[in-house]
Amino acid sequence: MSLVAKNIDLSVDAETHLDDVSFEMLKGKIYTLLGRTLSGKTTILKILAGLSEPDNGSLILDGVDYGRVPVWKRNVAMVYQQFINYPHLNVLQNVAFPLHKKGYNKANAQKEARQALARVGLTGFEDRKIQELSGGQQQRVALARALVKKADVLLLDEPLVNLDYKLREQLRDEFRELIKADEAKNSIVVFASTDPSEAMQLGGEIIVIDEGKVLQQGTCKDVFENPKNTKVAQITNEPAMNLFPGKITSGKVKISNSFDFDVPEHFSRLPEQEYIFGVRANEIFPSSSGQEFNVHLVEIVGSESLIHIEAPGIEAVALVEGVSELNENDVASFNLNTEYLYAFDKNGELVVSPYMGEK
Repeated sequence: MSLVAKNIDLSVDAETHLDDVSFEMLKGKIYTLLGRTLSGKTTILKILAGLSEPDNGSLILDGVDYGRVPVWKRNVAMVYQQFINYPHLNVLQNVAFPLHKKGYNKANAQKEARQALARVGLTGFEDRKIQELSGGQQQRVALARALVKKADVLLLDEPLVNLDYKLREQLRDEFRELIKADEAKNSIVVFASTDPSEAMQLGGEIIVIDEGKVLQQGTCKDVFENPKNTKVAQITNEPAMNLFPGKITSGKVKISNSFDFDVPEHFSRLPEQEYIFGVRANEIFPSSSGQEFNVHLVEIVGSESLIHIEAPGIEAVALVEGVSELNENDVASFNLNTEYLYAFDKNGELVVSPYMGEK
Protein backbone atom coordinates (compact mmCIF):
# COMPACT_ATOMS: atom_id res chain seq x y z
CA MET A 1 0.00 0.00 0.00
CA SER A 2 1.27 3.44 -0.91
CA LEU A 3 0.02 6.96 -0.36
CA VAL A 4 1.20 9.57 -2.83
CA ALA A 5 0.56 13.32 -2.51
CA LYS A 6 1.33 15.45 -5.54
CA ASN A 7 1.44 19.23 -5.82
CA ILE A 8 -1.03 19.95 -3.01
CA ASP A 9 -1.92 23.60 -2.44
CA LEU A 10 -4.18 25.10 0.19
CA SER A 11 -4.93 28.74 0.99
CA VAL A 12 -7.34 30.08 3.60
CA ASP A 13 -8.44 33.73 3.45
CA ALA A 14 -5.65 34.47 0.96
CA GLU A 15 -3.07 33.01 3.36
CA THR A 16 -1.00 30.11 2.03
CA HIS A 17 -1.10 27.05 4.29
CA LEU A 18 0.39 24.50 1.87
CA ASP A 19 2.44 25.24 -1.23
CA ASP A 20 3.08 22.52 -3.85
CA VAL A 21 3.40 19.74 -1.26
CA SER A 22 4.45 16.33 -2.57
CA PHE A 23 5.53 13.14 -0.77
CA GLU A 24 5.22 9.35 -0.90
CA MET A 25 4.51 6.98 2.00
CA LEU A 26 4.45 3.17 2.23
CA LYS A 27 2.61 0.83 4.61
CA GLY A 28 4.45 -0.52 7.63
CA LYS A 29 6.63 2.57 7.93
CA ILE A 30 6.55 5.64 10.13
CA TYR A 31 6.88 9.14 8.70
CA THR A 32 7.53 12.12 10.93
CA LEU A 33 6.33 15.51 9.71
CA LEU A 34 8.93 17.75 11.34
CA GLY A 35 8.54 21.51 11.42
CA ARG A 36 8.06 24.55 13.57
CA THR A 37 4.66 25.60 14.89
CA LEU A 38 2.31 26.66 12.05
CA SER A 39 4.56 25.11 9.40
CA GLY A 40 1.70 23.08 7.89
CA LYS A 41 1.98 19.74 9.70
CA THR A 42 -1.54 19.64 11.13
CA THR A 43 -2.98 20.88 7.83
CA ILE A 44 -1.43 17.88 6.06
CA LEU A 45 -2.88 15.53 8.68
CA LYS A 46 -6.33 17.08 8.23
CA ILE A 47 -6.14 16.58 4.47
CA LEU A 48 -5.11 12.95 4.96
CA ALA A 49 -8.02 12.47 7.36
CA GLY A 50 -10.48 14.16 5.00
CA LEU A 51 -11.15 17.05 7.39
CA SER A 52 -9.76 19.62 4.93
CA GLU A 53 -9.87 19.73 1.16
CA PRO A 54 -6.91 21.09 -0.84
CA ASP A 55 -7.34 23.70 -3.54
CA ASN A 56 -5.13 21.79 -5.97
CA GLY A 57 -3.18 18.56 -6.22
CA SER A 58 -3.93 14.88 -5.78
CA LEU A 59 -3.88 12.28 -3.02
CA ILE A 60 -3.68 8.69 -4.25
CA LEU A 61 -3.97 5.65 -1.95
CA ASP A 62 -3.19 2.40 -3.75
CA GLY A 63 -4.36 3.79 -7.07
CA VAL A 64 -7.58 5.25 -5.63
CA ASP A 65 -8.21 8.99 -5.71
CA TYR A 66 -8.31 9.40 -1.93
CA GLY A 67 -9.26 13.04 -2.24
CA ARG A 68 -12.69 11.94 -3.48
CA VAL A 69 -13.28 9.50 -0.63
CA PRO A 70 -15.54 11.14 1.98
CA VAL A 71 -14.24 11.38 5.53
CA TRP A 72 -16.68 8.78 6.92
CA LYS A 73 -15.47 6.20 4.40
CA ARG A 74 -11.75 6.65 5.04
CA ASN A 75 -10.13 3.99 7.19
CA VAL A 76 -8.14 6.54 9.19
CA ALA A 77 -7.37 6.79 12.91
CA MET A 78 -6.06 9.93 14.61
CA VAL A 79 -4.53 10.74 17.99
CA TYR A 80 -4.46 14.45 18.88
CA GLN A 81 -2.21 16.49 21.14
CA GLN A 82 -5.19 17.15 23.39
CA PHE A 83 -6.44 14.25 25.50
CA ILE A 84 -9.52 13.41 23.42
CA ASN A 85 -11.64 10.50 24.66
CA TYR A 86 -15.35 9.90 25.24
CA PRO A 87 -16.01 11.11 28.83
CA HIS A 88 -19.31 9.20 29.18
CA LEU A 89 -17.62 5.85 28.41
CA ASN A 90 -15.22 3.86 30.56
CA VAL A 91 -11.75 2.88 29.32
CA LEU A 92 -12.78 -0.42 27.71
CA GLN A 93 -15.81 1.15 26.04
CA ASN A 94 -13.63 3.97 24.69
CA VAL A 95 -11.26 1.54 23.00
CA ALA A 96 -14.02 -0.75 21.70
CA PHE A 97 -16.07 2.12 20.27
CA PRO A 98 -14.65 2.08 16.69
CA LEU A 99 -15.11 -1.69 16.53
CA HIS A 100 -18.81 -1.38 17.35
CA LYS A 101 -19.04 1.19 14.54
CA LYS A 102 -17.47 -1.40 12.20
CA GLY A 103 -20.11 -3.99 13.12
CA TYR A 104 -18.23 -6.13 15.66
CA ASN A 105 -20.38 -7.87 18.25
CA LYS A 106 -19.83 -6.90 21.88
CA ALA A 107 -17.75 -9.95 22.82
CA ASN A 108 -15.29 -9.66 19.91
CA ALA A 109 -15.03 -5.88 20.26
CA GLN A 110 -14.18 -6.16 23.95
CA LYS A 111 -11.69 -8.98 23.31
CA GLU A 112 -9.71 -6.88 20.83
CA ALA A 113 -10.04 -3.78 23.00
CA ARG A 114 -8.54 -5.67 25.95
CA GLN A 115 -5.64 -6.80 23.78
CA ALA A 116 -5.00 -3.23 22.68
CA LEU A 117 -5.12 -1.99 26.27
CA ALA A 118 -2.59 -4.65 27.23
CA ARG A 119 -0.25 -3.38 24.49
CA VAL A 120 -0.34 0.14 25.91
CA GLY A 121 0.12 -1.03 29.49
CA LEU A 122 -3.42 -0.43 30.75
CA THR A 123 -4.53 -3.92 31.74
CA GLY A 124 -6.66 -3.54 34.87
CA PHE A 125 -7.93 -0.10 33.87
CA GLU A 126 -10.86 -1.35 31.79
CA ASP A 127 -13.61 -0.16 34.17
CA ARG A 128 -12.00 3.17 35.06
CA LYS A 129 -13.63 6.43 34.08
CA ILE A 130 -11.60 8.62 31.74
CA GLN A 131 -11.67 11.43 34.30
CA GLU A 132 -9.83 9.19 36.77
CA LEU A 133 -6.78 8.81 34.50
CA SER A 134 -3.62 10.89 34.28
CA GLY A 135 -2.74 12.71 31.08
CA GLY A 136 -0.32 9.98 30.03
CA GLN A 137 -2.90 7.27 30.68
CA GLN A 138 -5.51 9.17 28.67
CA GLN A 139 -3.13 9.33 25.70
CA ARG A 140 -2.56 5.58 26.04
CA VAL A 141 -6.33 5.06 25.79
CA ALA A 142 -6.47 7.25 22.67
CA LEU A 143 -3.58 5.31 21.13
CA ALA A 144 -5.19 1.95 21.96
CA ARG A 145 -8.41 3.11 20.30
CA ALA A 146 -6.44 4.15 17.22
CA LEU A 147 -4.49 0.87 17.08
CA VAL A 148 -7.52 -1.37 17.51
CA LYS A 149 -9.11 0.14 14.41
CA LYS A 150 -6.27 -1.28 12.25
CA ALA A 151 -6.54 1.75 10.01
CA ASP A 152 -4.93 2.18 6.61
CA VAL A 153 -3.51 5.48 7.85
CA LEU A 154 -2.67 6.21 11.50
CA LEU A 155 -2.19 9.91 12.23
CA LEU A 156 -0.55 11.22 15.41
CA ASP A 157 -0.64 15.00 15.83
CA GLU A 158 2.03 15.88 18.41
CA PRO A 159 0.48 13.38 20.84
CA LEU A 160 3.17 13.88 23.51
CA VAL A 161 3.44 17.65 23.53
CA ASN A 162 1.16 18.22 26.55
CA LEU A 163 2.95 15.70 28.78
CA ASP A 164 5.79 16.36 31.20
CA TYR A 165 9.35 15.70 30.03
CA LYS A 166 9.90 12.39 31.83
CA LEU A 167 6.58 10.91 30.70
CA ARG A 168 7.15 12.18 27.17
CA GLU A 169 10.47 10.32 27.02
CA GLN A 170 8.85 7.13 28.31
CA LEU A 171 5.90 7.22 25.91
CA ARG A 172 8.13 8.12 22.98
CA ASP A 173 9.99 4.83 23.41
CA GLU A 174 6.70 2.97 23.77
CA PHE A 175 5.21 4.61 20.66
CA ARG A 176 8.17 3.45 18.59
CA GLU A 177 7.51 -0.16 19.62
CA LEU A 178 3.72 0.07 19.40
CA ILE A 179 3.70 1.28 15.82
CA LYS A 180 5.70 -1.83 14.93
CA ALA A 181 3.03 -4.04 16.52
CA ASP A 182 0.65 -6.29 14.59
CA GLU A 183 -2.15 -3.72 14.73
CA ALA A 184 -0.03 -1.13 12.90
CA LYS A 185 2.14 -3.27 10.61
CA ASN A 186 -0.23 -2.75 7.68
CA SER A 187 -0.74 0.95 8.37
CA ILE A 188 0.97 4.06 7.14
CA VAL A 189 1.93 5.87 10.36
CA VAL A 190 2.29 9.66 10.23
CA PHE A 191 3.62 11.43 13.33
CA ALA A 192 3.73 15.25 13.50
CA SER A 193 6.34 16.88 15.74
CA THR A 194 8.26 20.09 16.38
CA ASP A 195 11.00 18.19 18.27
CA PRO A 196 14.03 17.06 16.19
CA SER A 197 15.21 14.57 18.82
CA GLU A 198 11.74 13.01 18.89
CA ALA A 199 11.79 12.62 15.11
CA MET A 200 15.23 11.01 15.17
CA GLN A 201 14.31 8.61 17.98
CA LEU A 202 11.14 7.44 16.26
CA GLY A 203 13.15 6.33 13.24
CA GLY A 204 11.60 5.78 9.82
CA GLU A 205 11.59 8.74 7.47
CA ILE A 206 11.42 12.46 8.13
CA ILE A 207 9.53 14.97 6.01
CA VAL A 208 10.80 18.45 6.87
CA ILE A 209 8.18 21.18 6.44
CA ASP A 210 8.52 24.95 6.67
CA GLU A 211 6.01 27.65 5.76
CA GLY A 212 3.79 25.13 4.01
CA LYS A 213 6.54 23.64 1.84
CA VAL A 214 8.26 20.25 1.96
CA LEU A 215 11.97 21.00 2.17
CA GLN A 216 13.33 17.45 2.31
CA GLN A 217 12.21 13.84 2.70
CA GLY A 218 14.54 11.01 3.63
CA THR A 219 15.68 8.62 6.33
CA CYS A 220 16.59 10.10 9.71
CA LYS A 221 20.25 9.42 8.97
CA ASP A 222 20.19 11.08 5.55
CA VAL A 223 18.35 14.19 6.72
CA PHE A 224 20.53 14.59 9.81
CA GLU A 225 23.84 14.05 8.03
CA ASN A 226 23.05 15.86 4.78
CA PRO A 227 20.46 18.60 5.32
CA LYS A 228 19.46 19.97 1.95
CA ASN A 229 19.78 23.60 3.02
CA THR A 230 20.27 25.87 6.04
CA LYS A 231 16.55 25.81 6.91
CA VAL A 232 16.59 22.02 7.16
CA ALA A 233 19.83 22.19 9.16
CA GLN A 234 18.20 24.45 11.73
CA ILE A 235 14.83 22.68 11.91
CA THR A 236 16.43 19.25 12.40
CA ASN A 237 18.71 20.30 15.26
CA GLU A 238 17.97 21.44 18.80
CA PRO A 239 19.50 23.86 19.46
CA ALA A 240 19.53 24.98 15.84
CA MET A 241 22.74 24.51 13.90
CA ASN A 242 25.10 27.49 14.25
CA LEU A 243 25.48 29.33 10.94
CA PHE A 244 28.29 31.77 10.10
CA PRO A 245 28.78 33.73 6.89
CA GLY A 246 32.41 33.59 5.85
CA LYS A 247 34.78 32.62 3.07
CA ILE A 248 37.64 30.37 2.09
CA THR A 249 40.76 32.32 1.24
CA SER A 250 44.51 31.54 1.19
CA GLY A 251 43.96 28.04 2.56
CA LYS A 252 41.95 29.30 5.52
CA VAL A 253 38.30 29.28 6.54
CA LYS A 254 37.70 32.85 7.64
CA ILE A 255 34.55 33.51 9.68
CA SER A 256 35.42 36.92 11.05
CA ASN A 257 38.36 39.27 11.09
CA SER A 258 39.71 37.53 14.18
CA PHE A 259 38.53 33.93 13.75
CA ASP A 260 40.02 31.67 11.09
CA PHE A 261 41.44 28.17 10.84
CA ASP A 262 42.95 25.77 8.32
CA VAL A 263 40.64 24.40 5.65
CA PRO A 264 39.44 20.95 6.83
CA GLU A 265 40.16 17.98 4.60
CA HIS A 266 36.57 17.56 3.39
CA PHE A 267 36.66 21.19 2.14
CA SER A 268 39.87 20.65 0.16
CA ARG A 269 38.16 20.80 -3.25
CA LEU A 270 36.03 23.86 -2.53
CA PRO A 271 36.88 26.97 -4.55
CA GLU A 272 37.92 30.06 -2.63
CA GLN A 273 34.77 32.12 -2.31
CA GLU A 274 32.03 33.10 0.16
CA TYR A 275 29.97 30.45 1.97
CA ILE A 276 27.68 29.98 4.92
CA PHE A 277 29.42 27.64 7.36
CA GLY A 278 27.47 25.48 9.79
CA VAL A 279 28.37 23.54 12.91
CA ARG A 280 26.23 21.86 15.56
CA ALA A 281 26.27 23.17 19.11
CA ASN A 282 27.90 20.00 20.49
CA GLU A 283 30.91 20.57 18.18
CA ILE A 284 31.77 23.89 19.88
CA PHE A 285 33.73 23.42 23.09
CA PRO A 286 35.81 25.34 25.66
CA SER A 287 39.49 25.41 24.67
CA SER A 288 42.43 27.36 26.02
CA SER A 289 43.77 27.69 22.47
CA GLY A 290 40.50 28.89 20.98
CA GLN A 291 38.85 32.19 20.16
CA GLU A 292 37.85 34.45 23.04
CA PHE A 293 34.09 34.95 23.40
CA ASN A 294 31.86 36.88 25.75
CA VAL A 295 29.36 34.64 27.53
CA HIS A 296 25.90 36.07 26.93
CA LEU A 297 23.78 33.42 28.65
CA VAL A 298 24.16 30.00 30.29
CA GLU A 299 21.19 27.60 30.33
CA ILE A 300 21.27 24.37 32.34
CA VAL A 301 19.29 21.69 30.50
CA GLY A 302 19.24 18.48 32.52
CA SER A 303 22.81 17.16 32.59
CA GLU A 304 24.00 19.57 29.87
CA SER A 305 24.65 23.29 29.51
CA LEU A 306 23.79 25.59 26.63
CA ILE A 307 26.33 28.42 26.53
CA HIS A 308 25.41 31.40 24.34
CA ILE A 309 28.59 33.15 23.24
CA GLU A 310 29.45 36.13 21.07
CA ALA A 311 32.49 37.85 19.59
CA PRO A 312 32.80 40.57 16.94
CA GLY A 313 30.92 39.23 13.92
CA ILE A 314 30.04 35.90 15.56
CA GLU A 315 27.16 34.61 17.68
CA ALA A 316 26.94 30.92 18.59
CA VAL A 317 25.55 28.38 21.03
CA ALA A 318 27.76 25.66 22.52
CA LEU A 319 26.32 22.49 24.06
CA VAL A 320 28.60 20.99 26.70
CA GLU A 321 28.18 18.09 29.10
CA GLY A 322 27.64 18.76 32.78
CA VAL A 323 26.76 21.95 34.61
CA SER A 324 28.97 24.74 33.31
CA GLU A 325 30.80 26.94 35.79
CA LEU A 326 30.70 29.87 33.37
CA ASN A 327 28.44 32.81 34.13
CA GLU A 328 26.89 35.61 32.15
CA ASN A 329 29.44 38.27 31.09
CA ASP A 330 32.41 35.94 31.58
CA VAL A 331 35.10 35.86 28.90
CA ALA A 332 36.10 32.35 27.81
CA SER A 333 37.91 30.66 24.92
CA PHE A 334 36.09 28.26 22.62
CA ASN A 335 37.02 26.24 19.57
CA LEU A 336 35.07 24.14 17.11
CA ASN A 337 35.53 20.68 15.67
CA THR A 338 36.27 21.47 12.04
CA GLU A 339 35.88 17.81 11.04
CA TYR A 340 32.12 18.33 11.40
CA LEU A 341 31.86 21.66 9.61
CA TYR A 342 29.25 22.15 6.88
CA ALA A 343 29.43 24.47 3.88
CA PHE A 344 26.35 25.98 2.25
CA ASP A 345 26.31 28.38 -0.70
CA LYS A 346 25.15 31.99 -0.36
CA ASN A 347 21.57 30.87 -1.09
CA GLY A 348 21.69 28.38 1.76
CA GLU A 349 21.93 25.20 -0.34
CA LEU A 350 24.21 22.42 0.90
CA VAL A 351 27.61 22.26 -0.82
CA VAL A 352 29.63 19.92 1.42
CA SER A 353 28.84 17.96 4.57
CA PRO A 354 31.22 15.94 6.76
CA TYR A 355 29.39 12.79 5.67
CA MET A 356 29.45 13.14 1.90
CA GLY A 357 31.29 10.25 0.34
CA GLU A 358 30.56 7.89 3.23
CA LYS A 359 28.82 4.65 2.39
